[in-house]
Amino acid sequence: MEGGRESPWTRLPALMLVLLACAVASGDCRVVHVGEAHRRSMLANGLGSTPPMGWNSWNHFACDGNGEVVIRETADALVSTGLAAAGYRYVNLDDCWAEPERDAKGYLVANKKTFPHGIKALADYVHSKGLKLGIYSDAGYNTCAKAQPGSLGYEEKDAKTFASWGVDYLKYDNCNNGDLKPLQRYPDMSKALMKTGRPIYFSLCEWGDMHPAKWGAAYGNSWRTTDDIQDTWESMTSRADQNEVWAEYARPGGWNDPDMLEVGNGGMTNDEYIVHFSIWAISKAPLIIGCDVRHMSQNTYDIIANKEVIAVNQDRLGIQGKKVRMQGSQELWAAPLTGYRMAVLLVNRHAKDDAEITVHWDDIGLPTGTTVEARDLWLHKTLDAKFTDKMAFNLTSHTARMFVLTPLKSQMN
Repeated sequence: MEGGRESPWTRLPALMLVLLACAVASGDCRVVHVGEAHRRSMLANGLGSTPPMGWNSWNHFACDGNGEVVIRETADALVSTGLAAAGYRYVNLDDCWAEPERDAKGYLVANKKTFPHGIKALADYVHSKGLKLGIYSDAGYNTCAKAQPGSLGYEEKDAKTFASWGVDYLKYDNCNNGDLKPLQRYPDMSKALMKTGRPIYFSLCEWGDMHPAKWGAAYGNSWRTTDDIQDTWESMTSRADQNEVWAEYARPGGWNDPDMLEVGNGGMTNDEYIVHFSIWAISKAPLIIGCDVRHMSQNTYDIIANKEVIAVNQDRLGIQGKKVRMQGSQELWAAPLTGYRMAVLLVNRHAKDDAEITVHWDDIGLPTGTTVEARDLWLHKTLDAKFTDKMAFNLTSHTARMFVLTPLKSQMN
């Protein structure tokens, strides 16, 4: 795209184009009718019709502080702040929750010091708040932190254990500390989870090494497409770039996962966190909070609780957004939504300079001559001006503008 504009049809994936045509024709579509031959066996668990939303302990606590008290207080905070009502329902334990050895019968046991009442009691508490509990394991002999046993060879036993505890979500890592490749590991746990009869969201995590977007839909509800995220601008934007490549593989029931949110952990500016959250939202990425929600700032809350941006992520059409224009450090992302609408995201990735970014209708797939109303999702207001064929805005460095464009009704008759 450098040096000139090109047709968006060379950039938008085939699935996105089919669904865009469907959306323009009728205002809504059921994505599961596209590519029926590729529907996942895991679709039977009924989960992931939209990207999951919740919280995970790793990005802020890692193995330090991931205990029963923190999890209970986090569940309380999600409810009291209104984040649960905004859609954040999963409360997920990451690594280091179990004893370093299995018991005499081969069962995983919660760490007696940090989880003295056990996982079942914790799940009951989380469920009493109207939330869901997630847990972590590994497809190898040990977990990534080497703090607890993995599930290799114990898939059915562990799946039954998780189900009996009331677990609702499993993050399943792959630290290559066994002899099997991911495609030899994940099917066993996938089948074991299905056999329990309990719907458990299955999150595959092998960091994109073997292109899981191509095969993950057969086994899980989402799959990591990147290495672990760090709380820096460079890490965040690189994960966004790596994830965007696989957009055509995302659909309701199975999502590309560029890793958890760093918003609120302190390594980026507030504007950079807005960019981070905006890209994850339009990318239909899982929105898994990674900060300490018990002690978050008002700025952090305002970002992760933005219901208008969340609505883009949770739109039932389920089409992952794509970069439809890149020019130097200027980026334009787009994703069709239900009801004839289009989400657009303008990002200035330049470290110092301002940039004027223009949205051309032929880049985002709107017909020439269409006049739209533009809703600014971060200012929470509908712009007074109406736009035909293009719109342009000036952005300072490391900032974003995000809009939902709605064609005027007179043009849709």
